[in-house]
Amino acid sequence: MWESIARLVLKFRLFLLVVLLLATGFMAYHASRVKLSYDFNTAIPTDNPKYVAYQEFHKKFGEDGNVLVVGVQTDKLFQQDIFTDYARLTDALKGVPGVDDVLGVTGAINLVKDTATQKPKAVPIFGTDPAKTTQMQIDSGKAVLLGLPFYQGLLYNLQTNTWLMVVHVNKAVMNSARRIVTVKGITGLVDSFGARHDLDMRYSGLPLIRTKMAAKVASETRWFLLGSICIMALILLLFFRSFSTMLLSLAVVIIGVVFSFGTMDLLGYKITLLNALTPTLVVVIGIPNCIYFMNKYHTAYRDTGDKHEALVVMIGRMGIVTLFCNLTAAIGFGVFALTRSAILNEFGVVAGINIMLLFFISFILIPAVLSYLPAPKPKHMRYLQNRYLAAILKRLEGWTLHHQRAIYLLTGLTLAVSIAGMLRLKSEGFIVDDLPHNDKLYTDLKFFEKNFKGVMPLEIVVDTKRKKGLRAGTIKLLDSIDVLSKYIAAQPEMARPLSLAEFLKFVRQSYYGGDSSNYDIPNQADLAFLASYLNLEGKGQAGKDNTLTRLLHSFIDSNQQEVRISVNMADIGSRRLPIVLGDLQQKAAALFDSSRYRVEFTGTSVTYLEGSSFIIKGLKDSILWAFALIAACMLFLFRSLRILICSLVPNVIPLIITAGIMGWAGVRLRPSTVIVFSIALGIAIDITIRFLVNYKQIVGKDPRQAVIETINTTGISILYTSLVLTAGFVLFCFSDFGGILALGWLTSLTLVIATITNLVFLPVLLLGLTKGKAAKP
Repeated sequence: MWESIARLVLKFRLFLLVVLLLATGFMAYHASRVKLSYDFNTAIPTDNPKYVAYQEFHKKFGEDGNVLVVGVQTDKLFQQDIFTDYARLTDALKGVPGVDDVLGVTGAINLVKDTATQKPKAVPIFGTDPAKTTQMQIDSGKAVLLGLPFYQGLLYNLQTNTWLMVVHVNKAVMNSARRIVTVKGITGLVDSFGARHDLDMRYSGLPLIRTKMAAKVASETRWFLLGSICIMALILLLFFRSFSTMLLSLAVVIIGVVFSFGTMDLLGYKITLLNALTPTLVVVIGIPNCIYFMNKYHTAYRDTGDKHEALVVMIGRMGIVTLFCNLTAAIGFGVFALTRSAILNEFGVVAGINIMLLFFISFILIPAVLSYLPAPKPKHMRYLQNRYLAAILKRLEGWTLHHQRAIYLLTGLTLAVSIAGMLRLKSEGFIVDDLPHNDKLYTDLKFFEKNFKGVMPLEIVVDTKRKKGLRAGTIKLLDSIDVLSKYIAAQPEMARPLSLAEFLKFVRQSYYGGDSSNYDIPNQADLAFLASYLNLEGKGQAGKDNTLTRLLHSFIDSNQQEVRISVNMADIGSRRLPIVLGDLQQKAAALFDSSRYRVEFTGTSVTYLEGSSFIIKGLKDSILWAFALIAACMLFLFRSLRILICSLVPNVIPLIITAGIMGWAGVRLRPSTVIVFSIALGIAIDITIRFLVNYKQIVGKDPRQAVIETINTTGISILYTSLVLTAGFVLFCFSDFGGILALGWLTSLTLVIATITNLVFLPVLLLGLTKGKAAKP
């Protein structure tokens, strides 16, 4: 059958080339349209209860992750020259396109009771133009600011002389490419201020993290793609000593890259941290296709001396092998499409489709182009007699035939140690997991965690279960919120929460002349006055002061049914976070009567935890799917349970060893490391397929002779392709993202081990299971 297909491919080669070129042009057009994704977390399905609650929160209270914080640690901020320049910086930041508001020390307000109306009004602490204040005015304003408990831990940490500026980025801008310009505008102004006064400026917040990570994705996509092509070109040139072979192989993978970007646009996907890897993976996985085709072509030409017949043999022998190799590799990636996580689903779909497309690209392009090129010269086939590789294969042959018991024993001991290491594996992820610890994004985040207990948003919504529910039992509700807030503030990883309770404390302080001792929850008598002013009774008074109205509406929904408690916290990881949240939920359950109130925990921190757990569970399931589907493919290909066992065992062993090494090395199970196993299984099984297909094609010989001949005929191409794959994945070790770096070295390690098990343990297993039987076609 495959020989007939081979002759058809060669007969219609010109037509097939034209079709391929037209398809490439079509995909190139769509590839030019693909865009970067700016979504921070697309791990949770849209029907997940946590996701639904998060979206409901956004509708009622707005975005929780649109705050960029700027910090500076200095005891000179209130010197006139620095302070006035800091005020000008605040005004300049408000003018940056995409910035909605800026809250900082220079723009802080105080609530002062109007002597005429006896109502509080918002007054700028440092006057209407802080950039023109005198040193005396600055000192006076500083005294007022430090006497307002509302701002403690919010705008400053007096113990460490650290001062905070909060920049609100427009939601529409934050979810588009325009935020790159906005963030550059913000950081440019702040850096200039720091340079003028020799101050170390710090940044953090989700807008900055998302923007910087998106920029890194774009940069690494380009460099990894370029690097992989250069490395593959060098390896091909060293192997085959032929520019035409190198260029033909590069043409295959470059067309594959174009198809991968085009597929993203056709499916409506954007470039994310995961699917940005697909083009590079296409290069790394596509080159072995070329090596195996070229290796078989050169071997057949050396044996027959006829170019056309060599091409027929190449297509006939390698067609089915390459098809199933690409199929199993596509399964290794494609199983991610079976998860309900959007980011994994997109990666699985794009990678799976394009790895299969690689087969058709190489199956059409390589034979067609080779048919027009001159026959290979002796120097192009010299690698077939590489004496160094031949010596390695001879050594492997000796181990297989004469040290079978030692191989079984060593394998058993290695597995025992690896299983012990697996028991040490821990599953834990962080929001900035992928950043190296010396990256400024990471060090600045730790700066804010040290001085302000973090910047990651956690939102608590108390629902009174009915409209205007805040009118009834307001004092008791405020007391419960205050108790919960104090409990949260006492936690080492959480900042003092902001809520309606804190806001009303601020108002009460102003009502009693600004004395900080009156910063407390209003009593019933206070509330009778404050409720009318703050529109809790619906009399429309709050509109008289726009500043107070904005503050009030940031804590209460429009129906006056729900009240928000907003907390900033440290990035404490997915192991610690459930414990902390569970503790807070227990405290909230004790404070709020469930018959009258419903307490919902949401925000980026909660959705991250849910997403991380969801991804890891999905990845574990995908490994089982990959194993089952690959086993089905192998059973269909070889129609033998004995060969099925021989094919799976040598590829499960490397996964166990890699997991054991992770456990002993302290590498955590997180999305970026769990993903390695199904990918490595899908790729490593290729080696097994090529070995076993060649073994089955050796007809009429006893298993011992068939194994020896298979090692010597396929060993060289297996070693070459393993080197290519390992070199390709090692490239990821230069990534700035910890997850991609882990994917690089863990996959490389797994492939090296898989090469050894397939060239050493697999032959031993074959000899053990087929003892006394002849190899059958």
